[in-house]
Amino acid sequence: MAASQPEGNLQEEASCSICLEFSSDPVITECGHNFCRRCIMEYWRGPGGNASCPQCKEKHILQKLVANRQLANVVENIKQLQLTPKKALEGGLCTKHQEHMTLYCEEDLTAICVVCSMSEEHKSHTVIPIDEAAQDHKVKLQDWLSPLRKEMGYMLESKLREEEQYHTLRNKVRAEKQKIASEIEELHQLLREKEQTLYQRLEEMEKTITMEENANISKLSNQITSLEALIADLEKKCKEPALELLKDVRSTLDRCEEVKFLGPEKIKKYKVTVTLDPDTAHHELLLSEGGRRVRRTDTAQPLPDTPKRFTSCDTCVLGSEGFTSGRHYWEVQPLQEGWGWTVGVAAESVERKEEITWSPEGGVWAVERRVYDDNDDGQYSALTSPPTLLSPREEPLKLGVYLDYEGGRLSLYNGDSMELLYTFPRAPFTHRLFPIFRLYWGAELRLV
Repeated sequence: MAASQPEGNLQEEASCSICLEFSSDPVITECGHNFCRRCIMEYWRGPGGNASCPQCKEKHILQKLVANRQLANVVENIKQLQLTPKKALEGGLCTKHQEHMTLYCEEDLTAICVVCSMSEEHKSHTVIPIDEAAQDHKVKLQDWLSPLRKEMGYMLESKLREEEQYHTLRNKVRAEKQKIASEIEELHQLLREKEQTLYQRLEEMEKTITMEENANISKLSNQITSLEALIADLEKKCKEPALELLKDVRSTLDRCEEVKFLGPEKIKKYKVTVTLDPDTAHHELLLSEGGRRVRRTDTAQPLPDTPKRFTSCDTCVLGSEGFTSGRHYWEVQPLQEGWGWTVGVAAESVERKEEITWSPEGGVWAVERRVYDDNDDGQYSALTSPPTLLSPREEPLKLGVYLDYEGGRLSLYNGDSMELLYTFPRAPFTHRLFPIFRLYWGAELRLV
């Protein structure tokens, strides 16, 4: 049982601050502090002949010591009361040797004392200070927090997309049911049998959709709950003292290793091959053979002016194939940043001969990087009205474009880290959408 406050104060005053035991043959220094005579003499005979007070660091030129008989009597009285010295009250003692556990065995993952480190059990092991070991493990635990929080964001985004998708499907089914109901009402008895058949089919479709939704949403919810619990445990673990933090730390790290990250990587299964349409290329753009690279040139190319070609001040080119359904993902690599570039999708009706309105209202969903002078590192922005400034955690070496046509979503990612740069607000796509690329002076892009 821990000592009471008065007892603790008394024991601390009666203890030598060097050996942390009750003072033996106590003496008092010129500065007024008490030590064991043997402890203070050995301290002063140490390397460099340090003649300062271990507590207040005051220099003692004369090294004068006076026996403190009154304190010696107090120590004897305390011993008769069978009180515990200060050293034993501080905890963290080795159960074998009653020494402070100030070291950590990396092979056995356990705290040990100095005597343990010299024993047969540990003398061939790697032993480091316990504070250093605690700091190393704290860093390992903290390193897990960032990917776990990132995974939490991916899970929440996936859950939201799933909910929106099933909501859209359910609305379509309900609308179809209303349409069928109106037709059957007009046909009356002749179509009763058909009405029943169609209703039954749609009911089964709705049940299937609901079952899929419940299964997928439940799975995502469970994964989110598990991640929340693991993150909470790691945050709590990082705040614990060294001994508690290292206790059972192996199982905590194993739990982190067992987490299966899903993330937005799954969208890469929708990757498609995009090539550039030379019939749409602005005359200041030079396309490679095969239509996989484009570069902004200083001179105009001798190209015929067709209705499909961009001839305004917007130096653009479209992808060869447009999309009217499904999910599609492609990646773009800036080979030369130049003064900037724009990457996204555009409706087939986008303006070719006049200046483009670069926003969803103008039929364009895109992200842009602009450099305005030689001292500018470049600014990323989503071309909304007004533009939305973006702050990627790291400079994207590749840009991933993900189009969910039925979901009405366009998202842009860092193609390497899969950091989500921006998702445009949901919009019902009704036109054929084409990949669009705009290059400013000195820029060069490649489709990968």
